[in-house]
Amino acid sequence: MRLGNLVAVWALPVLLADQLLKFYIKTTFTIGQRMPLIPGLIELQFIENDGMAFGWALPGDLGKLALRIFRVLAALAIGWYLIHAAKTGAHKGFLRSIALIWAGAVGNIIDSVFYGRFFTKSGWDEAARFDPSEGYAPWFMADVVDMFHFTVEWPLGPWQGREVFPPIWNIADAAISCAVIWILLNQKRYFSNP
Repeated sequence: MRLGNLVAVWALPVLLADQLLKFYIKTTFTIGQRMPLIPGLIELQFIENDGMAFGWALPGDLGKLALRIFRVLAALAIGWYLIHAAKTGAHKGFLRSIALIWAGAVGNIIDSVFYGRFFTKSGWDEAARFDPSEGYAPWFMADVVDMFHFTVEWPLGPWQGREVFPPIWNIADAAISCAVIWILLNQKRYFSNP
């Protein structure tokens, strides 16, 4: 499979959708604002995440910077691996999955590296504005925009009334998670020797 097709058909649409939705949410919603997407199942709820998945973070500004640098290096490594795997004739499904992982990684890097310089601070009573003259954080020190929240609750048992999946996530996170799950489900097909 050609690398250009992987990027154009798989990575770029995910990256564009992720960034367009994040731009819309950041400039329209206030922190914590909610809107039903599919009532009883999923809602849009705007939060900003200064760490990584599930809100995990490294302490202080140095920890935040280290995490951002790690993300950039990981995205470069994934990009290199995608190029290598495409050249060596890896399975098309595997290549598509890696392209989605790369797109998700780059999507979250864009937020954490650039948003602080190009947007004003999001608040509880005011949406951010795109304004490069009034950025809210230095390069590499911004937060990632998250917005999807499952509202489904456990129907029975000791967890009755608790959320099934409480973390709030974005398209980039979904692309990474779905691609990793897809690789795990198809690993025999992707990695078997012909």
